[in-house]
Amino acid sequence: MPKWITQVGCPYCGASCDDLEVLVSDDGKTVLETKNACAIGNQIFHHASSPDRPKLPRMRQPDGSMKEISYDEAIDYTAKTLLAAKKPLIYGFGSTNCEGMSAVGRVAEKGGAVLDNCASICHGPSFLAIFDNGYPSCTLGEAKNRADVVVFWGCNPMHAHPRHTSRYSIFQRGFFTTKGQMSRTVISVDPRETDTAKLADHHLMVKQGHDYDLFDAFRTVIRGHDIPDEVAGIKKEEIIKAVKIMKNARFVMIFFGMGCTHTDGRNHNVDIAISLTRDLNAYTKASIMAMRGHYNIAGPGQVWSWQFGFPYCIDLSKGTHAHMNPGETSSIDLAMRGEVDCFVNVGTDAGAHFPVNAVKQLKKHPFITVDPNICMASEISDLHIPVRVVGVEEPGVVYRMDNVPIQFKKVVDGPEGVLSDEELFDKIYERMCEITETEPIWLLAKGHTKALNVAEQ
Repeated sequence: MPKWITQVGCPYCGASCDDLEVLVSDDGKTVLETKNACAIGNQIFHHASSPDRPKLPRMRQPDGSMKEISYDEAIDYTAKTLLAAKKPLIYGFGSTNCEGMSAVGRVAEKGGAVLDNCASICHGPSFLAIFDNGYPSCTLGEAKNRADVVVFWGCNPMHAHPRHTSRYSIFQRGFFTTKGQMSRTVISVDPRETDTAKLADHHLMVKQGHDYDLFDAFRTVIRGHDIPDEVAGIKKEEIIKAVKIMKNARFVMIFFGMGCTHTDGRNHNVDIAISLTRDLNAYTKASIMAMRGHYNIAGPGQVWSWQFGFPYCIDLSKGTHAHMNPGETSSIDLAMRGEVDCFVNVGTDAGAHFPVNAVKQLKKHPFITVDPNICMASEISDLHIPVRVVGVEEPGVVYRMDNVPIQFKKVVDGPEGVLSDEELFDKIYERMCEITETEPIWLLAKGHTKALNVAEQ
């Protein structure tokens, strides 16, 4: 008899909704129905049960076709390729649990790779600003229960995080916000009239690329100084009105997105947003939060920070210490300079998200994709290794956008024989250890100097 599984986490976005209910078939292999999930989350659960999913690794053949191979062959190829490369890059991890990320860390260290995640092309500037200026943040629960003024700056949660507004920021009734939307004033700062802007009580249509100017105007008004009649396309009166609303609030919650990190100013936009939050705390309680996007993308920053001391763009090729320098050790920059001679795409789609020229550079060398599904990256790869879907077929720890860890459940059994990310990379690591202990001559023949060091030890 089918059964309902409750308190299930959603494997879609950084909101990590953990109130889903999933109806599973009596054999425990098929998702029949979901409750509380957004349209995209619902699709992910049903897609996991698709009979068209790849269940064995696929290797590119000389004629361009893809041929199924065994996991042992795929693991051996990946291990040898990583060891033979002078500077491999392992990138992605939006759809990987923290256990898998930790296992990848060992592989990257063993292979002297550069380890990077999707923050490199989205919220990396937020990291840089936080390093410089701190992070006066809170949990989404605090935002739900306390925030009576909510500011969405450069983000559109109605599309990117479909249940964010209903669970945490606008509609949800909190302990001190008992009337839900009626208890809150919503301000949207965006150059476009997005669906989130349409929900807002006040929409400041900032001039594209002038967010820093507007942040600066807000801070100037808060400190009691005069500003020009118009700043960044916004009239002086509107800015003063918005500042007054924020200063008179009990709790101001500022959510910022890639509209700040991907426009002129980048990390400086986030830096001044943090300073604005600090200024507001002289009058009321204010907090700020990055709208981290894809599923567990907050996870790598946590896992690798305690493994290596850095959250992203981690260069382990020196062999003695980890090194991080965005612009030098970030994925796109490495690819565009042609410094990468092996690329492993894990739990994301670099084929869709990277610039075409970066992909062309990466395709000159071995290109491996580890992902449950067929995607653009898998279709241009030399090797595609399918894994179980975390949060559907594999349990594990996932970090929400507010850096709160949540233990996700397994709701159905994965396809027989398909490995998890953690199992796969543990096996790759074991094979790498075997190779460096028993086959150093093979590596030396490839001109791999790291093998010489291993052989000498």
